[in-house]
Amino acid sequence: EVQLVESGGSLVQAGGSLTLSCAASGLPFDEYFIDWFRQAPGKEREGVVCISASDGSTYYADSVKGRFTSSRNNANNTAYLQMNNLKAEDTAVYYCAADPLGARDGCPHYRWLDIWGQGTPVTVSS
Repeated sequence: EVQLVESGGSLVQAGGSLTLSCAASGLPFDEYFIDWFRQAPGKEREGVVCISASDGSTYYADSVKGRFTSSRNNANNTAYLQMNNLKAEDTAVYYCAADPLGARDGCPHYRWLDIWGQGTPVTVSS
């Protein structure tokens, strides 16, 4: 069974930090790029972090650049999203997705990805 499980979301105050985890099982983790998306109430799911197909470099959406950092540990099949200086507008359900191809010219639209975690909610109070 292919499964991604996000964890780490919680209620935090503006300016605080959180680390989200994405644990993968049932797939060859090292053969997939792990992208991060978020969806706020009433809004479309949007990519916030994705990995370039050409060189493996990380793309960050302008809204999170300089505040969020992605990483991965292939030894334990887990990806991480470190979020610093959180803002109220970061409030959303955060999802990780397994991407077999990697990004081209920005993050892919969510409809092109098939393997998702269940999401973990992040609420930033101010």
